[in-house]
Amino acid sequence: MKQPFSRIRRAHARLPGALSGMLAAGLAAAWSPQAAAGTITVVFGATAGTTGPRALVGQDFNNGVILAVADLNERKVRIGNDDVVWKVMTEDDQADPRQAAVVAQKFIDAKVAGVIGPDTSGGAYAAERLLDAASIPMMMASATDSRLGRVGSKTFFRVISDDALVSRALADYAKQDLHLGSVALIDDRTAFGQGLADAFARDAAARGIRVVAREYTTDKASDFSAVLTRLRSLRPEAIMFGGVVTQAGLMVRQMDRFGLDVPLLSGDAVCVAELPKLAGESLRHVVCGDGRLPLERTPGGVAWKQRYERRFGPDAFQAYSPYSYDATMVLAQAMQRAGSADPARFLPALRATDYDGITREHLRFEPNGEVADPQVTISVYRDGVKVPLKVQTVRR
Repeated sequence: MKQPFSRIRRAHARLPGALSGMLAAGLAAAWSPQAAAGTITVVFGATAGTTGPRALVGQDFNNGVILAVADLNERKVRIGNDDVVWKVMTEDDQADPRQAAVVAQKFIDAKVAGVIGPDTSGGAYAAERLLDAASIPMMMASATDSRLGRVGSKTFFRVISDDALVSRALADYAKQDLHLGSVALIDDRTAFGQGLADAFARDAAARGIRVVAREYTTDKASDFSAVLTRLRSLRPEAIMFGGVVTQAGLMVRQMDRFGLDVPLLSGDAVCVAELPKLAGESLRHVVCGDGRLPLERTPGGVAWKQRYERRFGPDAFQAYSPYSYDATMVLAQAMQRAGSADPARFLPALRATDYDGITREHLRFEPNGEVADPQVTISVYRDGVKVPLKVQTVRR
């Protein structure tokens, strides 16, 4: 059964400037009534790294929430008998766990009804226990570290496949399609990068792929010559990189300079729209494992992206905005079904979600908050264009 405001299709009027970011001091309690009888204000928190090397990805993430809130207001979505003014409080956590904790406390103090983000796994770790203690729902739309779902939070939800599933699909592809016998691992020592590399090390070994080396870098590095020199002497058949797009783009260029003509396997944080610009002709090395579906294979992704680009510009889209959009809509739908914007009252409805969104039909959650029936896409790049090779539902 389709939900009341699934698949919003109408174009919306330009969003009032206040929705692009708000000061906490100007916010009323997220579920408190306003002066006008029968009208309430519901405030979401959205947090991502919108400055620094991942700024484009982070802003794209927050844009998805901004667009969802605009659509909710345009459609005049109500909660019970009350009219609703939907708002978003956007924050830049600088992709820094320490700042993510500060932002989480800011959201708690502002009594937001739910949080979408942080967009990084490290930031999500820092915020998760704080938001859980405050009983504020936390929707993960890009943070994919599998350990986030094992913290035991009762307010954790994730609308995207986690790294354990991406790793498993990548390892299957490495063995069955690439017929790899050996691989070298590099990770950037972030929660995301290390978690993905750890998972792949286990999955590769289980499939008879020998791990010949484990190297480390950082999420701010730009020179990989020492690491690549060591790996060149070991002659791995592929490199698996746990890290993000900026380092991956530089790394594949340097792989060419060092004569390492092997695949570079990686996950969601590498395979975003910015990668072709960073990698240039060296893009041919990259094999992507995404916990997302190609937009052309989603129920409403292509039309939604066109609308998104009219709003934010042709270069704004990166990867995660459709998922942060759906995460926002899932929160709003749960409030509508519960007849309340109080998290204590709508959390049970959130756990019982069955939502037809733009990223997938029947978006549901498992008891621990992970997305049900998770899917992973394996892609390569041909002539600078990302080409999906297979989409599979992966068992946990």
